[in-house]
Amino acid sequence: MTSHRKHLVRDFNHFITCYVCKGYLIKPTTVTECLHTFCKSCIVQHFEDSNDCPKCGIQVHETNPLEMLRLDNTLEEVIFKLVPGLREKEQQQEVEFWRRNKSKENPDEDGPICKKARVDEEDDDKGDGDYHRSDPQIAICLDCLRNNGQMGENIVKGLMKKFIRCSTRVTVGTIKKFLSLKLKLPSSYEVGV
Repeated sequence: MTSHRKHLVRDFNHFITCYVCKGYLIKPTTVTECLHTFCKSCIVQHFEDSNDCPKCGIQVHETNPLEMLRLDNTLEEVIFKLVPGLREKEQQQEVEFWRRNKSKENPDEDGPICKKARVDEEDDDKGDGDYHRSDPQIAICLDCLRNNGQMGENIVKGLMKKFIRCSTRVTVGTIKKFLSLKLKLPSSYEVGV
């Protein structure tokens, strides 16, 4: 006989609350130097006054600590699944914020209110269709480092663009497949990345 153990949300609060504001993590953002996670707004605001992690005190970056932050969309989805109504509450607060501040900045512009609603409607319809779209992005330079008497240099020059922009979650295998397809390489040709 198997027993099912029930867990309450409060059992996970230590993992899903912000050290700075003590509320649930909203737009969880991880400091890559120490892997501590905070609300995006809390950590960005903290870095206006200090370059140190608010939890462990490690210096995150000498001049620009914001470079060392990464959004954690997976954790955000887990939190929204664990805490009923949190997503809706946050969306409503964001709409109200933009409504209050719209008239101050540019009264003729709708701001992100309409755009936000449309994006969320699309996400609900498509599911995980654009899974990596909101990830932090990187630019990768495609350059041939060696030309061992093979056709490498000529083929790489055949690319229309030297840089590609992709999710930080992209794998080397995906980049290899992309290059093979883009360059129309025979299957016997091995791409090294």
